[in-house]
Amino acid sequence: MKINILKSENRGKADLGWLKTRYSFSFSNYFNPSRMHFGMLRVLNDDHIAGGMGFGMHPHDNMEIITIPTAGGLRHRDSMGNSATVHAGEVQVMSAGKGIYHSEVNPYHEPVELFQIWIFPDKDNVEPRYDQKAYTEMLHPGEWTLIVGPQGASDEALWIHQNAYLSLLKGTDTALTTEYRPFTEGQGLYLMVIEGSATVEGMPLSRRDSIEVTEFEKLQLEIAPNTQLLAIEVPMR
Repeated sequence: MKINILKSENRGKADLGWLKTRYSFSFSNYFNPSRMHFGMLRVLNDDHIAGGMGFGMHPHDNMEIITIPTAGGLRHRDSMGNSATVHAGEVQVMSAGKGIYHSEVNPYHEPVELFQIWIFPDKDNVEPRYDQKAYTEMLHPGEWTLIVGPQGASDEALWIHQNAYLSLLKGTDTALTTEYRPFTEGQGLYLMVIEGSATVEGMPLSRRDSIEVTEFEKLQLEIAPNTQLLAIEVPMR
């Protein structure tokens, strides 16, 4: 087992006033040659966008883009004609494929807080697609819940063009011990503490700390009460 810890305060950051963000990997004006990607995981941005602000129409291609709001909502419009608002408790998937334009704007007065995740696809130049889904009722406290995976992995999860798996764990009112086993042998795991704290293989993690794990069969976790975790399992090449 190989482990690398990324403390929250060591992430890249930007403050544009209307946008406050922390970068797990090189992005925009933040460049760190040792933080370019983790296997097929290219981007994990922790964004806070002020009310009424956002990103105007801009292009993407050949990237699987996943948005998970944790507070507030984000309005999406794209060149395929989709127009929808994704809220906390929902997950949004956009396969950019051969090319798409979209905008992302906070339509409310209060800030929206979200994670945006980019994953390299396993097929280039596919037809662009968009989907979103509420996952709150899927969550079972103390258990991992798959919310995004490859096509056919789950009847409930949204799918992307990659053998990647995004799972959430919602803790309980008491501490608990659990484990994570990879869906596919040989894949890597990027695990972030969204809220609360946890000990992973004896290593303490606080809010927004992350751990990257490769060459493992299972991961042992001790989770503090009311902790929330995000697990992103990806091919390493």
